[in-house]
Amino acid sequence: MRTRILGIAALTASVVVLAGCGGGGAEEQAEGADFGADPTGTLKAWGFENADDVGQSRLDYAAEQLDGVEIDLDATAFDAQKFTTRLASGDVPDVVQMDRRYVTTYAAQDLILPLDECFAAHDVEPREHWYPFVVDDVAYEDAIWAVPQFYQPPAILLNKKVMNEAGVTADQIDTSKPGVLLEAIGKMYQESGGVPTRLGFDPVATGQGGLWILGMGGQLNDDKGAPTLDDESNIAGIEMLKKITDAQGGFAAVKSFTDSFDTFGENNQFVAGQVGAQVNAQWYPNVLSPYMDQLDLEAVPFRNADGEPFSVASGTAFVIPVGAKNPAAACAWMVHLTSDDAWMAAGEARAETRKADGGVNTGLFTGSPESDKAIRDEWVVESGNAGFDQVISTYYEVVEYGQSFGSSPAGQEIQNELNNAITAALLGDKTPEEALSDAQDAAMRAYEKATK
Repeated sequence: MRTRILGIAALTASVVVLAGCGGGGAEEQAEGADFGADPTGTLKAWGFENADDVGQSRLDYAAEQLDGVEIDLDATAFDAQKFTTRLASGDVPDVVQMDRRYVTTYAAQDLILPLDECFAAHDVEPREHWYPFVVDDVAYEDAIWAVPQFYQPPAILLNKKVMNEAGVTADQIDTSKPGVLLEAIGKMYQESGGVPTRLGFDPVATGQGGLWILGMGGQLNDDKGAPTLDDESNIAGIEMLKKITDAQGGFAAVKSFTDSFDTFGENNQFVAGQVGAQVNAQWYPNVLSPYMDQLDLEAVPFRNADGEPFSVASGTAFVIPVGAKNPAAACAWMVHLTSDDAWMAAGEARAETRKADGGVNTGLFTGSPESDKAIRDEWVVESGNAGFDQVISTYYEVVEYGQSFGSSPAGQEIQNELNNAITAALLGDKTPEEALSDAQDAAMRAYEKATK
C-alpha cells in the first residue's frame, strides 16, 4: 500500500449554512452500497492534519488491514466551505474527518451517508463500542451518520500551592455549591489597581460554555435538533458564570487576563500562580507534565446542579460524503481506524513516545470504553507524583459521566450563538434572557435553512 500526502497547509475552519439538497440521495446511495465487499482500489481521505504518534500508528494499522487499497491521504485541515465546494464540483473524497458538531448539519442537508449498514457489515454495535453519549453526537433521525473518535472530558484542575496559601480546600471547589465556591474564589483572588493578578477560579466561560449551561440543567436543542437557547433552564448557567467573573473584576478583566496566559509555555498559569483552579479538558495535563516538579496539582470533577459529577462529550468523526466512489473501502478503513486493536497500537506508540521524552503517560481517551480501559491497564503507570496521578485518575473517573451537547443540523451555529450570548450577558450588554433570545433567533434561522 502507498500513502500519498497531498498537502500540509492548515486551513481555518469556517461555518456555512447551506440550502438543503433534498431528494434522499444519501439514503439511496447507502442502501445501494455494498459495505461488506472486499476493499479494493483507491481510497481518497481528507482532513488528517498533522497526525501525531497516536494518529500515525492508527493510520499504519488500518493500512495493514487494507493491503489491497491505495490510500490517497490529503493531510490538510477540514474546512466547511471547501467541503461543500468540493462536493459541488464532483471532487468528492471517500472519507472526511471533521468536528462532530458539523455532522448533523451535513446529514440534514443530504450531503453524507448514514452508516448503520456500514456498522452492520462489520459487526460493530455502535452504542456498545463507543460511549452512548459519543454516538448521540452523530445520531439524527434514527440513523448514525459518522464514525466517532475521541472524548476528552473536562474537569477542574487545582493549583494546590495557591489554594494552600489562601486556606482553600479541594471540597470547596464545588460548582454545585455557588456560595461555597464564591467564598473560595474570594480568598484566592488577587488584583492590582482593579486588574486581576491571580484568579481564584477560571471557569473558561466561552470555551466551556456548553458545560456550564448543560451542567446547570439547561439544554441546547430539542430531540428534533431544533435550537432551544431561549429555554429558561439555560439562564442558571449564565448567571453562575456572571457571579464567578463579577467576583474577579468582571468578565472583560478576566478575559483580558486569561488571554495573557502562557498556556503552553514554561510560565503557564499554573507555574506562574495565576490561577487557583481552572476548567480544563483531559489533554491539558499533558501540557503541564514537563513542569510537574514545579507544581502541586490535584483535580475535582465539575459537578452539576444536583451535585453529581458531570461532563460533556466532544471530539471528531469520520464521514462518507454523498458521491464517494469507494464507500466499501471507506467503511472498512474508518472501522479499522477506530477499532480496539488500532487504539492499542496507538497506546503502545504513545507509551514509547513518553518513554523517549521522559514525559508522563496520561492515557488516551478514545471515545471507546473498552479501549480506554485497556490502554490505561497496559500503559498508564504511576508518575512518582501523587498529585499528578490523582489528576489522571480524576479524568478517568469523570469520563463515565458524559452527556452529548446535542445533535442538531445547526450544531455549530448553536455553539457560536451560545458563546455570543454568554459574552453579551457577562459583559452586561444584555440580560441573560435578552442574550439568549437573540442567540435563539440566529440559531433558528440557521436551523431552518439547514432543514429546508
